[in-house]
Amino acid sequence: MMRFRHDERELVELVSLVRPGSRGLEALGEPGGDGGRDVTGFEAVADAFARIAWTVLAEPGDEEAGWILRAIGPAMALDLLLADAPEAAFEAALEASEEPDASRDLATSVARWRPRLSARSVVRAIEQSARFGATVAFPGDADWPAGLADLGDGAPVALWLRGDRAHLEGLGRSVAIVGARAATGYGEHVATELAVGIVDRGAAVLSGGAYGIDGAAHRGALAADGLTAAVLAGGLDRMYPSGNEQLFARILERGLLLAEVPCGVPPTKVRFLARNRLLAAMARAVVVVEAGVRSGSLNTAGHAAQIGRPIGAVPGPVTSPASAGCHRLLREFPAVCVTHADDVMSLMGEPEPVETEPFGRPEDRVLRVLDALRPRKARGSLELARLSGLAETEVLAVLGPLELAGQVRRGERGWTRG
Repeated sequence: MMRFRHDERELVELVSLVRPGSRGLEALGEPGGDGGRDVTGFEAVADAFARIAWTVLAEPGDEEAGWILRAIGPAMALDLLLADAPEAAFEAALEASEEPDASRDLATSVARWRPRLSARSVVRAIEQSARFGATVAFPGDADWPAGLADLGDGAPVALWLRGDRAHLEGLGRSVAIVGARAATGYGEHVATELAVGIVDRGAAVLSGGAYGIDGAAHRGALAADGLTAAVLAGGLDRMYPSGNEQLFARILERGLLLAEVPCGVPPTKVRFLARNRLLAAMARAVVVVEAGVRSGSLNTAGHAAQIGRPIGAVPGPVTSPASAGCHRLLREFPAVCVTHADDVMSLMGEPEPVETEPFGRPEDRVLRVLDALRPRKARGSLELARLSGLAETEVLAVLGPLELAGQVRRGERGWTRG
């Protein structure tokens, strides 16, 4: 029984606030006795509470915490941290497990975690997260992003999320678009177009919710009615940057906000860097649109390279400092030049299907019709079919949209170019 709690029923109620699908009070049976108690169900609740506690105790990316939780489980690890001699307790438990590692510095790790060892801090994190409608996902959940396993012991203990959790599964086929906060108009335009093209092809867009390229990527995905998620460096009660508050509200309507830390934890520079590894691991590919020579986006690309994610870089003017990082990626990393959403799909291993129509793609038919038209001499649809090599029905299908676009005019004698 975990020593970190005082009342089992309170523990179950707390976990239920942020794990709506978990076993509830029925796991305890009737008050005042063990009759009907579901031991397995309660162990799952205790494990969930302990895993939540570790999101408070350990900083994101703490590989020592990840190793210990993998070796002995979060509940036992939490109990051992509460022992009178936690270092010795950990050593004994780990020696008995299948994951002993004498090279690990347990003393330093315990010294990092113990100052945060407060039941009230964990309860406050749960209650505050619940007030903001945040829930928590764990490794092993059916919708847990599979790519996070590639981070090894540095994988997150849990993910806090706001929005419709049903979208979490859709992030399994996603692209991370990242770049400079101080983006140029060119960079924001390209990020928007890429995001639109990606969601049009059925994939999701991940980014960090920041100004510049991140915001443009999210807005592009939303404009195309696609799925997008913002991975934040602080708790989900702190919309950072606050100037993107309206953007975050729009993302919540049709996507997700994700974080590795619970509500109440502020974003810091170190947590931003740790957050970048989540973007790299959750996505099928990482695309950097604009980045300076010391941009945090290069950190994301570095994480992607370490775990084998494909990297794309959008080229820019050679005179633009905002593109210097992208050019460095193309020179020094295994990065691919990206100029269009088709390039991104190829990066993901999903090349666009080859056009099989006998007379090419729709834009080819448009070109054939435009070539057959004249500015002053009107031509009928049958003559245009003969000159273009298309069927008359194909010519008529092309002329309608062209007329709406003002590129052609229809008169009594036929059609002319606008």
